Amino acid sequence: MNPKLQPDDDTWGEHADDPEAFKPLTAEEAAALRKRLPVLSPWLLVGWQVVAGAVMVALWGLLTQQGSKAWSALYGAAAVVVPGALMAWGTTRRAAMNPGTAVLTFMVWELIKMLLAVAMLVAVVLWYPALSWPALLSALVVCLKANWLALLRQGRIRK
Repeated sequence: MNPKLQPDDDTWGEHADDPEAFKPLTAEEAAALRKRLPVLSPWLLVGWQVVAGAVMVALWGLLTQQGSKAWSALYGAAAVVVPGALMAWGTTRRAAMNPGTAVLTFMVWELIKMLLAVAMLVAVVLWYPALSWPALLSALVVCLKANWLALLRQGRIRK
């Protein structure tokens, strides 16, 4: 990479017209990049979300000794994990033929994920009268943030 073009540089966008800024990688450079940044499986992210959700359910259950709070935390975690797992399945079941198809596939599964998450949250509000909002929302937020644990563990986030 051109040393004058660093993402941390305040002038990063000023080099858009520089032909050196868009130099394709050689086979060796691409192999080195793949080795340095291996592919992050969406199933790994879902796994971290499951672990985070289980911890939150256990914490709410043990600290409050109230089943309704543990169930609420479980519903919050499920509203993240189930749609995320469905999207992981949908986007990884077969390889896209071209980049346009890959982008469209991602967008469709992201829309399905969002609609399912909203539907699950609406359903729990309507059908579970003992719902604890703090438990549900805290588990939901922790599960959403669990992706950062996977990225940190893989070394993609600098401490």
